[in-house]
Amino acid sequence: MQAMKTDLLIHSARQLCVVPPHAHGPQRGAHLGDLGLLEDGALAIADGRVIAVGPTRELAARFHAAREIDARGKVVCPGFVDPHTHLVWMGDRAAEFEQRIAGATYMEIMAAGGGIMSTVRATRDASVDDLVAAMRPRLDRMLAHGATTVEVKTGYGLETDAELRQLEAIVALDRSHPATLVPTFLGAHAVPAEYKGRSDAYVDLVIHEMLPAVAEKSRALGLERLPFCDVFCEDGAFDLAQSRRILEAARALGFPLKIHVDEFAALGGTRLAAELGATSADHLVTTPPEDIIALGASETVAVSLPSTPFGLGHHDYTPARALLEAGAVLALATDCNPGTAWNESLPFVIALACRYLRLTPAQALVAVTLNAACALGLGDQVGSLAPGYAADAVILDAPDYRHLGYRFGVDPVALVIKRGEVVAVNGQRVTA
Repeated sequence: MQAMKTDLLIHSARQLCVVPPHAHGPQRGAHLGDLGLLEDGALAIADGRVIAVGPTRELAARFHAAREIDARGKVVCPGFVDPHTHLVWMGDRAAEFEQRIAGATYMEIMAAGGGIMSTVRATRDASVDDLVAAMRPRLDRMLAHGATTVEVKTGYGLETDAELRQLEAIVALDRSHPATLVPTFLGAHAVPAEYKGRSDAYVDLVIHEMLPAVAEKSRALGLERLPFCDVFCEDGAFDLAQSRRILEAARALGFPLKIHVDEFAALGGTRLAAELGATSADHLVTTPPEDIIALGASETVAVSLPSTPFGLGHHDYTPARALLEAGAVLALATDCNPGTAWNESLPFVIALACRYLRLTPAQALVAVTLNAACALGLGDQVGSLAPGYAADAVILDAPDYRHLGYRFGVDPVALVIKRGEVVAVNGQRVTA
């Protein structure tokens, strides 16, 4: 039989982690951790998509490839997906980090005018070009660490024009960078200083001015779908009633939904996410048992952000085992942001999750691939190396996938492939 032509054959992998979807969807509850592991595995790629996976001997006989990558002694897995970042900001908050070390809490700093508002002041006047220039090196590093799809939130403008510039910057960088960026509108990130004591008036602004403006801008930018709409439902930010108002208004306009919940206090936002059919509920540190049960019975993905309690020096993390026992869909993300978690490495998130969420390395790997893709509504497109999925892959300079959780402080990613093209090698983005 004549061999079929294909663009790329990755072969001889010591371990090939396919990460198959379950029932055409995420891996839920106790089923989390199915890697579809193949030893001496191979991957055939054409037109930027996976067309076959299997043993090297079988695929080498079936396909004649224009290019080959020998992954001998290495691990091949899907490109990582980061479903929660705040990547578009100016400045830094190193001084606040020092304040926290001295004993100030995150909420005390925020109440004193620091925190999110500190970044807002640095970001509001930035041009689109300034924002893109600030984001690009961060995204380059995320890509080099294996993240081929990255969600990015607005939320450091907190006024209409500044929020729209952040959205435009996200779209511009998406179109000029190998990584895929998924935008989220987070105008309800905090109550800006000029609305102090008038939070309901700011909610009105988000609903009646910002949301329609974001929808119009998205169409003008040629987006295939509206961005996600997110809300920080938390003491000192937006209460449950305000969060409901914003999310219901966004849903009525066609926005898919996300929500920050239970980072410091449980206000009922997790149950709201499940009720409204939000794509994800994120943070989930103080989530009570009854809300865990509600989340487990829903399609909403639970996104844990272990970099954040680590960055804050806290001891409480997402109750991941309870979520899995309830049958929930669990994903992981960096929460990359300037205040609490300037972390650009999903491998480090995996290492944290294995230690503090008590996930196995296999569970953590699925949580940053297939399940993370589902947290962006992309679970049928990326996050797996099953045939038909985008040919986004990571090759690890390690003999076993478990090294992802076992090791930390070093980058295990040797090669990053996006749509069948090598885009990063040994920690450096490949440029044309």
